[in-house]
Amino acid sequence: MKFFFFLFLAGMLYCQSVDSLRFPEEKHLKNIRMLTPEGENAEAYLSFDETKLIYQSTHGELKCDQIFTMNIDGTGKKLVSTGKGRTTCSYYLPGDSVIIYASTHLADENCPPLPDRSKGYVWKLYETFDIFSANADGSNVKRLTSADGYDAEATVSPKGDKIIFTSTRDGDPELYLMDLDGSNQIRLTHEKGYDGGAFFSQDGKKIVFRASRPRTEKDLVDYNDLVKNGYVRPTALEVFTMDADGKNMKQITQLGKASFAPFFSPDGKKIIFSSNAGSKTGRDFNLFTINSDGTNLEQITFYESFDGFPMFTRDGKHFIFASNRYSKKEGDTNIFIADWIK
Repeated sequence: MKFFFFLFLAGMLYCQSVDSLRFPEEKHLKNIRMLTPEGENAEAYLSFDETKLIYQSTHGELKCDQIFTMNIDGTGKKLVSTGKGRTTCSYYLPGDSVIIYASTHLADENCPPLPDRSKGYVWKLYETFDIFSANADGSNVKRLTSADGYDAEATVSPKGDKIIFTSTRDGDPELYLMDLDGSNQIRLTHEKGYDGGAFFSQDGKKIVFRASRPRTEKDLVDYNDLVKNGYVRPTALEVFTMDADGKNMKQITQLGKASFAPFFSPDGKKIIFSSNAGSKTGRDFNLFTINSDGTNLEQITFYESFDGFPMFTRDGKHFIFASNRYSKKEGDTNIFIADWIK
């Protein structure tokens, strides 16, 4: 009897410690578990069999992001990129024996220089980024893109037939499609402004992405000057959707803030995304959901720093995200998994 009481008590303490990672207002989240212990970890995406995650990380002796995989419980962490250059935006291909990611290692084995902050808060679209495939253990690296300019932000359709990515090959950061082997690369978007961070709906019929749409003369001058030098200013991004062939584009959010990392709910009826909407300083990012028709905006997380890069499991019962919450030191971002409560 004492043994079973001990197990019960241990279980209660575990649940309490797990729920201590959740803030009281976060009614849609339960049993939050931290999967990475320290460092800058982000963009963790599920394998097709949903037993593993692939993500980018800077920790330990690393000077900039490299690609790692781990089991869904946080065990078995393994470096799978080359360890050279800077990497970003990794994903599994169907069957989970092959991965893709973007890397600058062909141009330089060292980390590229940090963005020029004299221009304010900007993202650098390194023109030396190309997209590569590799075996899931990191071997057999193959280059999939070779056009001049930035090629990155690749994700894979759940149907397993297409990769969507962002490229500056035609001057403006636009969305492109290609086959899994890098063939048949075609452009999907054609409007002035940055288009990126795209994901497919679970049925592969729709695409959700973040985009800027500079309208005033001042904004256009600023945008064009930045893009010419390989930068974008992410302070005014909205969430858009379109069909998988690029038709029927629609702006979903009208927040006038930095809204990014959108992802469809499994049924395609909602979109979850990160935004600094409502932040007094502009530096606090939380997760929100919105109906796919742009109605019913709801705040999901309530942490006064950063929550982002959300992803649902196919059944909608679990939820992956990155957050600064409860980190060991300031600036750390970790990967979390939680139960999703509708």
